[in-house]
Amino acid sequence: MNQWLYLTFAVFSEVVATSALKSTEGFTKLWPSLLVLVGYSASFYFLSLTLESIPIGVVYAIWSGVGVAAITFVSIFFFDQKIDNAGLVGIALIVAGVMVLRLFSESSVDG
Repeated sequence: MNQWLYLTFAVFSEVVATSALKSTEGFTKLWPSLLVLVGYSASFYFLSLTLESIPIGVVYAIWSGVGVAAITFVSIFFFDQKIDNAGLVGIALIVAGVMVLRLFSESSVDG
C-alpha cells in the first residue's frame, strides 16, 4: 500500500512543480525556480520508491496520466485557462484509462 501513497506524493510534487514553472520566468526568479527543482526532485524520488512492487510501465502511465489531468484542472482554476468539450473528453478518457489500469489490470497488483 505504501507504493500507492508514494505514487500519490510523486503526482502531487510534479503538479506543484509544473504549476510553478511559468513563474520562474525562464529560471530567472529564485523562489519559483527552487520550488520547481525541489518539486521535480521529490516527484522522481517518490516515483522511484513505487518501483519496488509496481511495474514501471504502470507507474509511469498513472503518474503521467493523473499529472496531466491534475495540471489541466489547476490551470483552469488558478490560471484561467479555457478548455473546450473535446479537451474535457480527452481528460476524462485519461482518467478512465488510469482507473482501468489500477482497478482491473493484473500488472498493477502489489507484489
